[in-house]
Amino acid sequence: MSALAPAVLLCLVSALCYAGAAIVQERIAATHAGGLWAALRRPAWWGAVVLTGVGASLHVVALAWGPLSLVQPMGALTIVFALPMAALLVRRPVGAVGWRGALLATGGLAGLLALTGPPHREVLDNAERPVLAATVVAATAVIVLVSRLVRRPVVRGVVVATAAGMAFGMASVFTKAAAQDWTSRQTASLVPTAAATLLLAAAGMLLSQASYRGAGLAAPLATLTVVNPAVAAAVGIAVLGEDFRYGPAGGTLAVLCGLVAAYGVVVLTFRDGGRRAGLVVGEGRGRDAGEVHGAAGGAERAVPGMPQGAEGRGSPPVTPRDAA
Repeated sequence: MSALAPAVLLCLVSALCYAGAAIVQERIAATHAGGLWAALRRPAWWGAVVLTGVGASLHVVALAWGPLSLVQPMGALTIVFALPMAALLVRRPVGAVGWRGALLATGGLAGLLALTGPPHREVLDNAERPVLAATVVAATAVIVLVSRLVRRPVVRGVVVATAAGMAFGMASVFTKAAAQDWTSRQTASLVPTAAATLLLAAAGMLLSQASYRGAGLAAPLATLTVVNPAVAAAVGIAVLGEDFRYGPAGGTLAVLCGLVAAYGVVVLTFRDGGRRAGLVVGEGRGRDAGEVHGAAGGAERAVPGMPQGAEGRGSPPVTPRDAA
């Protein structure tokens, strides 16, 4: 059996857990009003929390066993798995565009898996950790400052999502380092590494939330999903000595496979973003029509029963992996 098999299996099960949690959370948000406090009273919501925790734990173990350049990109399978699971569980149609994006993402990841070399046991040196942390913090700060100069909301959201993806990607690097410290009982370096992981993950969460402000879902989510594994894979190759089969030619093919997978993720993201926008516009037109109809009949309000505030209905599942 390949040395990569355990890490790949863990990635697959982790992605399934994340996808299942996202579908449950999306359905609760779409079908029940009352916000977070109402969701806390529903057993299904807590089931989604458990699934998310299991997925995150499996992802951490996969990072300990497998190379960053493979484990992190495979996180994109969450979006791929969510398509057939949503079609089966909640009867949501996939469509030709959805299947095309899924095939592109899956094919690209399969090529990346075939080209990935055997895992290395090289550990991130203690002296390199503060340098990497300081570098990503400085780069993230510069990107956030640049985003303040951008006027267009969508472009600004993409810029901020880039910073979020960098923070999440480096958090995965430190997660792998912390897992290796734990298995080798290096307690002196484990505590600061775990603290850096939590800070980077928190920064990524806050930045990702800010990236959606005024920019919609599709563009920031696609940017985040691509930048996160790209940063982690770059560190794995440049710092940890991870490589691909067949030398430079294999490395070039791996980059192409990564681009194909990234394009598939972008197709899936914009498909869901467009579907959500279409539903919101359609509902908005329905409300406008109801108001006109009511005015023509002398009423001062919209037609009773017309959907109000249903922007979340039909929204795509937002994957909880902004990371790891």
